[in-house]
Amino acid sequence: MTMKGRVLIVAGSDSGGGAGIQADIKAVTAMGGFAATAITALTAQNTQGVHGVVPVEPAFIAQQIEVVLTDIGADALKTGMLHSAEVIDAVVAALKKHAPGAPLVVDPVMVAKGGHRLLLNEAETALRDRLLPMAALLTPNLPEAEVLAGFPVRVEADMKRAADKLLALGAKAVLMKGGHLEGDRVIDLLVHDGKVERFEEARIQSRSTHGTGCTLASAIAAGLAQKMSLRDAVTRARAYVREAIASAPGYGRGHGPLNHAVTVR
Repeated sequence: MTMKGRVLIVAGSDSGGGAGIQADIKAVTAMGGFAATAITALTAQNTQGVHGVVPVEPAFIAQQIEVVLTDIGADALKTGMLHSAEVIDAVVAALKKHAPGAPLVVDPVMVAKGGHRLLLNEAETALRDRLLPMAALLTPNLPEAEVLAGFPVRVEADMKRAADKLLALGAKAVLMKGGHLEGDRVIDLLVHDGKVERFEEARIQSRSTHGTGCTLASAIAAGLAQKMSLRDAVTRARAYVREAIASAPGYGRGHGPLNHAVTVR
């Protein structure tokens, strides 16, 4: 496989390997891209939850971004866990300075699968006001969309209304992930350029769903780095995540990891 498309990922580390930087690297590699990283935090984490977090100094996060972008460069960017307003400010400044033209996929990570909060309350405003307007694509799940939009998102009509609100706040496109909706069908909405593209498929019954958001966002970023259209990048990434869930190895006693080694073309 020839690597195509450079993606710089700014996110936290997951010691269990299912989410965060580890999932991001695996997903970009599976898409045929090259992944570079700026790590924002270390977590002691497994399938049962987050047991400890050690944040990285904002200045060192910015330094990681700078040295990668001024040497290797990036065709697309992806952000994940940015736990404080200070970190968000440092990341925004570094990306604006060193990669102003690269499309940015923002996964607004707020709470881990096991319930541990990964974004401080005071950082929500920074994410909404400073990072969100830079996003070529924002990929919230429904709880994240509720926080960012400021109202409950419980049905499909709410998803569209929330996406419109997030577009009004500055995001260029929004992929509303409907996995938290009730029912045996999963509905995602891609809202961009005045269009709503609807994806609906049967829900895969599995406890191996740890890291799905990280994986999806990074797989999309790889597609954008490879100059795919937004719709094609989302379509390929969704197919990849579904296959990764369906063939998950079943590790751990909680929310297990995906099978990131699957191939989708």
